[in-house]
Amino acid sequence: MKSLLRRTATSLFFLIALFTLSASAAKPQTFTGKVSDAMCSAHHMMEGDPAGCLRSCVAKGSKYALVVGDKVYTLESSDKATLDQLDKLADQNAKVTGEANGDSIQVKSVAPAGK
Repeated sequence: MKSLLRRTATSLFFLIALFTLSASAAKPQTFTGKVSDAMCSAHHMMEGDPAGCLRSCVAKGSKYALVVGDKVYTLESSDKATLDQLDKLADQNAKVTGEANGDSIQVKSVAPAGK
């Protein structure tokens, strides 16, 4: 009887562990919004060209961001092609696919919103 209880408890433990791991694994999501930077978000401080302000902030160390409605997500990527694509889409609508974690997205891909 104790052996049966022990096996049942062990099996239950592994099922719970497996469920927890699968539930915590973030799945990629697609977000559509305006490419900005984490410093200015939707309100660029430089007069004139918002894309120029964004590029200036990124050059000074700010990260790219995606403004989705009232929410601002910091975009995390070290991939040069992804960063180049974000630069091309500065102050434009884009589709960003990645894993969200709070207020940041680990970017997997970026495309213009119309495609």
